[in-house]
Amino acid sequence: MFMGEYQHTIDTKGRLIIPSKFREGLGDTFVVTKGLDNCLFIYPLTEWKIFEDKLKTLPLTNSNARKFVRFFLAGAVECSVDKQGRILIPNNLRTYSNLEKDVILIGVLNRIEIWSKKNWDAYNNDDNFDANDLAENMQELGI
Repeated sequence: MFMGEYQHTIDTKGRLIIPSKFREGLGDTFVVTKGLDNCLFIYPLTEWKIFEDKLKTLPLTNSNARKFVRFFLAGAVECSVDKQGRILIPNNLRTYSNLEKDVILIGVLNRIEIWSKKNWDAYNNDDNFDANDLAENMQELGI
C-alpha cells in the first residue's frame, strides 16, 4: 500500500527521484501512464495487470470505453529505477501533466500519483476540497 506525500524536483532531462518508501513497493519494473486530474499514475506490475484485466472487459462497441482504454494505454510506459533512485518520465507524459520542476508524489493505496506542484496546490486547496462534504458523499459509496 502506498501512502504519504513527498515533494521532489524533476531535472531538465525528465528524471525524477522516487522516494525510497515508494521504491520498495514498486518492484524492479512498473508502469507510468496518464492519470486523471492531469497527474500521472504509477502502478506496480501486479496492480497494472489487475487494471489491464478490467480494461479488457470494457465493450469495444462503446465509444467512451474505447476512449478510456486509449487514454490509459497510449501513454503507458514500463519504467525502472536507476542506481540513483530516479525514473525517466517521457516528454509526452511531462507535457500532459505539466511537470516542470517542482513535483509532488502521493501514495494512493495501490498506485502513486505524480503531480506538478502547481496543479497539486490548485487541486488541494480549501476552495476545491472540503473534507466534510466529501465524507458525506462517501456514504453513498458504502464508506
